[in-house]
Order: sequence, then C-alpha cells, then structure tokens
Amino acid sequence: MYKALAASLMLAGPAMATGIEIQVAGEANGTITIDLLEDVAPGHVERITALATSGAYDGVVFHRVIEGFMAQTGDVEFGKSGGDMRRAGMGGSDQPDLAAEFSDVPFDRGVVGMARAQNPDSANSQFFIMFDEGYFLNGQYTVVGRVVDGLDVLDAIKLGEGPNGAVIGAPDLMQKVTVTD
Repeated sequence: MYKALAASLMLAGPAMATGIEIQVAGEANGTITIDLLEDVAPGHVERITALATSGAYDGVVFHRVIEGFMAQTGDVEFGKSGGDMRRAGMGGSDQPDLAAEFSDVPFDRGVVGMARAQNPDSANSQFFIMFDEGYFLNGQYTVVGRVVDGLDVLDAIKLGEGPNGAVIGAPDLMQKVTVTD
C-alpha cells in the first residue's frame, strides 16, 4: 500500500526536467547536451521533444552558421543531409506553427532559441544555439533551453559564409537527437 501511495505521489509531482542530446557529425564531432526549459516555453519544448522522439531531427544539417552569433538547424522538411541544401532553412514540420512564448531569459552564450519568420507566432521545428550573447534577440524569440555540456562541439561546427551564414559544401549535421530525463 505504501509503495502504491509513494508512486502516486511521485506521479502527481512536477515533471522531471527534460533535455536533448545532439550527436553532431562533420567538422564537429561529439555531443551537445541541452537542458530544455519546459517551465519557460512548454509548447516549444513539447514540439522539440516530440520531433526528437520521432527521429525527425536525425540527419538534419546545420544550414545557417554565423561566426560569433549562432548555429541554426532543425528544418525537418528540407534540411535532411543529402537533400537540396538550397532549400534548407525554408521548411518546418507537418505540425502547425507555435504561438510565441517570450520570456525574460536572456540570449547568452549556449542559449537555444526557436527560429521563426517575421511573424512572432511562426516558430515550428527550427532552432538555433548561440555562440555568444545576442541580447538584441531578447523578448523577440522564444528561449527553449541552454547548453549544459558540449560548448566545444558547438564551437567546432562548420561556419557558413556571407551575412546570412549559408554553409557551403557539406554542412555538419545532427546525426542523432535523443530526449533525456
């Protein structure tokens, strides 16, 4: 009886912290571990974990990488390795876009934000990881997590060229994305 009561109390408690581990392959090789902030952006975290669990992020490239700014990935529609890289960054998932979940969490080094179009409520599957602080993004993009391990792997991701950071040649990719507790 006590075991059943203890189990029910554990189930009724707050959800365990969720994260993802990204196995990066290419010029960068290793794991980036991200703590997802479900208390800050529950809808966006739910989307990321669902896409990761389904394997949708596996094999998706880092299509936009700007030195000193950020590395962007997550286009599950057009961003798969071996696809037409000219379209990478133009797609999303088959799920509807998400309403913005802006917070006061600043865009520091290692912070993960959701990419979007001009409409603040247009985030879908793409996200970016900050190489350095970018406080001009504060309150403009949804923060979904922060890197807790693997900043060295992030720093090694192949850089793009030009003001838009388009990656030329073979981009680095998220070989496997796993949800962690």
